[in-house]
Amino acid sequence: GMTIAQQKALLDRLGLKVVGTHAGFDTLEFDTDRIADYLEEVDGGKFVAISMKFDSREDLLEKAKKMNRIGELFKKRGITFLYHNHNWEFEKFDGEYALDILLRETDPELVQTELDTFWIKKGGEDPVTYLSKLKGRAPMLHIKDVEAGEEQFFAEIGEGILDFPAIARVAEEIGVQWMVVEQDLSRRDPFDSLRISYANLKKLGFMEQ
Repeated sequence: GMTIAQQKALLDRLGLKVVGTHAGFDTLEFDTDRIADYLEEVDGGKFVAISMKFDSREDLLEKAKKMNRIGELFKKRGITFLYHNHNWEFEKFDGEYALDILLRETDPELVQTELDTFWIKKGGEDPVTYLSKLKGRAPMLHIKDVEAGEEQFFAEIGEGILDFPAIARVAEEIGVQWMVVEQDLSRRDPFDSLRISYANLKKLGFMEQ
């Protein structure tokens, strides 16, 4: 029920800006021009991300081809097309991670990444090690922590087991422009989780004191 102009006015009042948007989950059927128009109107957003599931290696290869075509359309509008991972991209097809296949089969000029530290860990990989392979291909990074223990539940930044100083260093090395704090679920009130993550990020030196 909110127009783009109303949204922008609210964000301006709060001192916030849009840096990107998601185009939907598990679909490549969307209007690229409509999304590009939105980002232009809201003023400043230059990134569009998607997330997908893959039934097979063949399905993955077909979707990679389509991602290249979509990335080309967004590039013409001055927008960077991103792929956002979960843990299922660390399932293997013929001995290779789905995510590795996707990265190889998409053009870095057309498809970049918005990877997620929690889901990399949940997929069985170390975020610092995996991110280190993506120099120049990861302008955005979702940062979220993981609780200790078998459940590997979501945690506030600095309250779990991930090494965020090391993540910050590798993010700088590979050219991350934006680190996006996210927490899918919380054992606390979400606003308490926000406060904890914010305070810990300041302690870790991620932002001005």
